[in-house]
Amino acid sequence: MTFVQLIECRTSRLDEMNRLMDDWVRQTKGRRTATHALVAKDRSDAAHVVEVVEFPSYEDAMRNSNLPETDKIFREMVALCDEMPSFTDLDVVRDERLSEDTVRRFFEALATAGELPPLNDLLDEDIHSHDPVNPQDTLGLDNARSEYRMWRGGFDFAFTLEDVLAQDDRACARWTWSATHKGDFLGIPPTGRQVTMTGMTLFRFGHEGKIAEIWWQHDQLGLMQQLGALDELEQ
Repeated sequence: MTFVQLIECRTSRLDEMNRLMDDWVRQTKGRRTATHALVAKDRSDAAHVVEVVEFPSYEDAMRNSNLPETDKIFREMVALCDEMPSFTDLDVVRDERLSEDTVRRFFEALATAGELPPLNDLLDEDIHSHDPVNPQDTLGLDNARSEYRMWRGGFDFAFTLEDVLAQDDRACARWTWSATHKGDFLGIPPTGRQVTMTGMTLFRFGHEGKIAEIWWQHDQLGLMQQLGALDELEQ
């Protein structure tokens, strides 16, 4: 279970505290068990500083606390505070990564049976899509839907998401695409072949939480080879 430690203190020496944390990161490189650390300052009380440190588990947090560098840094941090810092130990019971959820829903929608969903709950009206298959970028939701219908017209397919990583207003997915060639695709008549393709897609989110920009990278050459489009060139 993910474990979070909440550290609160009062200090007017935040810059020195930040340098102290930088020293701790350098000194514990390769041995610290924290996966995410965030320091925030209270907007209504500049002396009130909160640090949130995330660990994979409580046991990992304890191993981190037992590092000799951690004890040294803690004593130096106390000296920078106006009073003794307070610690709150938290077991995470709910962790929603909303951009990651949007990415997963997007890939599910592309492969859904029947009519293509409107996608307006996932994509910005002015969506900007970059795909090496296309000589020009795809601009706007209507054009993006047309592009997706082209793929759906050529194949019955499904995505397997191998990894989805999210940070700030970006997310990246590594995927495997498995399909049956059922219709015309880029001038290639249906072959009935089972094909696969691997790729990665980078997403940028707009201020409303919808996908505003997409960059596709995939093994297009491998797909064309599986469809037999390169057979004459190889002879």
